[in-house]
Amino acid sequence: MVVLADEALDRIPLIRSPKDGANFSDIPVVDLSKPGSAEALVGACEELGFFKVVNHGVPVEFAQRLEAEAIKFFALPQQDKEKSGPPNPFGYGNKTIGLNGDVGWVEYLLFAITSAPLSYTSMPFLEEPSACSFRSALKEYLLAVRKLASDLLRLMAEGLKIEPRDSLSRLVMGEQSDEIFRLNHYPKCPMLEKLNCSLTGFGEHTDPQIISVLRSNTSTGLQISLKDGSWVAVPPDQESFFINVGDSLQVLTNGRFRSVRHRVLANGLKSRVSMISFFGPPPAERIAPLPQLMGEGEQSKYREFTWGEYKKASYKSRLSDDRLGRFEK
Repeated sequence: MVVLADEALDRIPLIRSPKDGANFSDIPVVDLSKPGSAEALVGACEELGFFKVVNHGVPVEFAQRLEAEAIKFFALPQQDKEKSGPPNPFGYGNKTIGLNGDVGWVEYLLFAITSAPLSYTSMPFLEEPSACSFRSALKEYLLAVRKLASDLLRLMAEGLKIEPRDSLSRLVMGEQSDEIFRLNHYPKCPMLEKLNCSLTGFGEHTDPQIISVLRSNTSTGLQISLKDGSWVAVPPDQESFFINVGDSLQVLTNGRFRSVRHRVLANGLKSRVSMISFFGPPPAERIAPLPQLMGEGEQSKYREFTWGEYKKASYKSRLSDDRLGRFEK
């Protein structure tokens, strides 16, 4: 790992490894229009903790409209974007990720989402009359992805043979549930064109929530870690969604599902825009293995905690920390 000698980049690590760029052709694909999707989904969560969803029911133009609005925002002069920051933790951020020293070649908008009715963190640029199309695109996208997340969690419950079928979805669809939405922009970096390496866009981590729903443009960059610790590149697909199992779902299944470690590398040749919805339970919700999934005599691998406790611990950690390890028995 080396570091670029440039004031704007001197704290962002470069990663140079040909093997890390290998495309991974075995990403599980779950087709929601076909029978057996519940079983396929469970198998993907057990094996990788990551899968692609097709025939998901979200109109492709919803994501396209929001992506176009995001690109317009990120193209604004820096001083205009910074009126909506710094993040606390919500708002506009640039290169700094969190409060504990993590940095990346990324700028972003981070929103807290509430339901009944749907609302989100207000930012100065959203108050402008010209932001009407952004607000409209954001709302229609968030509503559609919330429904997709609910459908996926109900399918998980079906595949796991859990009753009632909303045992998982109710955790993230209530009025007190903790939903976050992130728009990430990984800009071009001309300095990288002659180097056989990539900048760290978003460092390796797992998501602490139950599930995350991701959509990106056609740019590469997303990588996941396999069970043997190797990194593989996820081929982009702007018409599909990618689903991450989060730490909380790993605990709810007592380790049966795997919280996937992932990262984003910025190759500097083409900008990447991604949008991620993170679905967490209410802060007071106690997170522990579901009794229906525990075999006779099986013991919990984790000590019980509330989502609020785990979220607080996550905010105090670095991205690459093994956050869940602190809660193992």
